[in-house]
Amino acid sequence: MPFKIAVASGKGGTGKTSISVQLFHALGRVHPSFLVDCDVEEPNDGLFFPDAKIISTEIINQQVANINSENCTYCQKCIEYCEFNAITVIPPVEYTKIDPSLCHSCGACLYVCQDQAIFETDSELGKMKTYHIEAQNYLIEGLLKIGSPMQTSLIRSLKKLTPQNSSIIIYDAPPGTSCPVVETISESDYIVLVTEPTPFGLHDLKLTVELVKELDIPFGIIVNKAGLGFDKTHQYIKEKNIELLAEIPFSKTFASQYSKGELLKKGSHEFEDILSNLSIKLINKMNQHD
Repeated sequence: MPFKIAVASGKGGTGKTSISVQLFHALGRVHPSFLVDCDVEEPNDGLFFPDAKIISTEIINQQVANINSENCTYCQKCIEYCEFNAITVIPPVEYTKIDPSLCHSCGACLYVCQDQAIFETDSELGKMKTYHIEAQNYLIEGLLKIGSPMQTSLIRSLKKLTPQNSSIIIYDAPPGTSCPVVETISESDYIVLVTEPTPFGLHDLKLTVELVKELDIPFGIIVNKAGLGFDKTHQYIKEKNIELLAEIPFSKTFASQYSKGELLKKGSHEFEDILSNLSIKLINKMNQHD
């Protein structure tokens, strides 16, 4: 089984995607790796690999409920069981409808209906694209259908469909601490939290740490843009006895390369050393996990 690393952050703009692609690039030199872009509303990991070759595009569907009004007796049991308010039944006018944008495919209405009035059909969630990067390394990108609120369902499908024949899988999570993030990082073997030394960064880091502790998954923290003068982030990490995996100094050179979609392999020797040490730490954790 592959060693699964999730890269997450409580807020956007901390450098989570940059860390994800750099780790994928570094670890892929040693072990066959998959990078899974789970920020399905706006995936952008692929921007860092302009020479990547797309090898497959797959439509991802989910089963959504429908009602056959001819069989419906308007008992409204389906409404009682639906936790997502997706079903409307108005007996006096014999009206029934299930909103596919609210249906979570849980199957509760199908289970409770005694009249065989409810059935399921396919509804498109989005797409899954697979790219060959180099050697035995691949990028998988999820792209949510425009207007769909079902990020979590698409992420769940991405994880299920990701091949398990690599040594390492890196999940690039969406920002925040909501359901799509929980789905992304759950069942990971290790979580890398990326933060920045600012009041906003610290606030959202605390929320993410509490979430990861609830999931009971080992984790460590990378402080990106270090040296901005806000010391409370480091104080918090020390007080909570959390492993500090790396500190990446604020650099206009790094920012410029990132803005152009470039891997930071052209950066300073200092960054190369940081990335190398970080990769060694994660490989050691993988070996210990085995």
